[in-house]
Amino acid sequence: GIDPMDVIEKYGADALRWFLTNGSTPGQDLNFSYAKMDASWNFINKIWNASRYVIMNLNEDTKAELPAYDTLTLADKWILSRLNDTIGKITKNFEKFEFGEADRALYNFIWNDFADWYIEMTKETLNGENEAAKDAVQHVLAYVLDQTLRLLHPILPFVTEAIWLELPVHAGETLVDAAYPKVQAELTNDTAEADFASLVALITSIRTIRNEANAPMSTKIDVLVKTEDANLKRIFEENADYINRFVHPKELQIAADIEAPKLSMSAVISGAEIFVPLEELIDLDEEIARLEGELKKFAGEVKRGAGKLGNAKFVNHAPEAVVAEEREKLADWQTKLAATEARLADLKAAK
Repeated sequence: GIDPMDVIEKYGADALRWFLTNGSTPGQDLNFSYAKMDASWNFINKIWNASRYVIMNLNEDTKAELPAYDTLTLADKWILSRLNDTIGKITKNFEKFEFGEADRALYNFIWNDFADWYIEMTKETLNGENEAAKDAVQHVLAYVLDQTLRLLHPILPFVTEAIWLELPVHAGETLVDAAYPKVQAELTNDTAEADFASLVALITSIRTIRNEANAPMSTKIDVLVKTEDANLKRIFEENADYINRFVHPKELQIAADIEAPKLSMSAVISGAEIFVPLEELIDLDEEIARLEGELKKFAGEVKRGAGKLGNAKFVNHAPEAVVAEEREKLADWQTKLAATEARLADLKAAK
């Protein structure tokens, strides 16, 4: 049998609590798993390392208070909106005693949004010369960490208490007495979330191209972004420092009149096409095969969307907002399909 004390001695009480709540599903038994205990410990380690990074980059007098909203960057507004959304989800699930769902919302926010994206993006500002921008980021980091620790405290009381007490300035003597976070409507920003999603899509696509071309970050590449969307162009240009940090381009061009190089790898995201000239690295046959796979996927999505919208029962009975969303999705897939078809034709002609 499994001795709980042995488990606690090996992993810690918090890891066991996370395992028990994260794996809980109403009406089902929870089977013990050392692999899942390892995953719990890894998650707590991720929290610890992210918190250490934040605390090391704060000043002695940095409070967990937000600066004026109009001084915040896109990344700042995005992480605060994501935090607000997470608070709402966790509160709702806690009230229904659905601890597994609450844990999943926490995990996704901490691991993906906060640690993998926002913290990485703050490094550009914290290592820069703009002291006002640095001060604003420090306050956002302190605030998000403080609120996240409060959200985690009912599940991970020991590690969160230890970390919270290391914050330069904290309200009260113990996290147990700190007020639990509440949704703040003014921090929800759908525009910032959509704009940031476009930025992430661009960065992710370029990273994927690098990986598929076996081009490590040390390899010099040009990145060409073709977009006729003025707002998208503005987003990419205003956040070029982030793009440079995450994908290390030799040259970054963003314009509406970019001509696709014949020998290059490409990707299509909503509102833009991305080209990476890789004359010395690209295998034309492999790129054609990859694009044919993309073409098949896009064609399938177009067929699915058209079929759904061609169903009179769905169109007439589904909520208007749902039908409108499906129409937007179909238009987006059709645009991606057309762009991929054109690119594929160019590459086949180059052979």
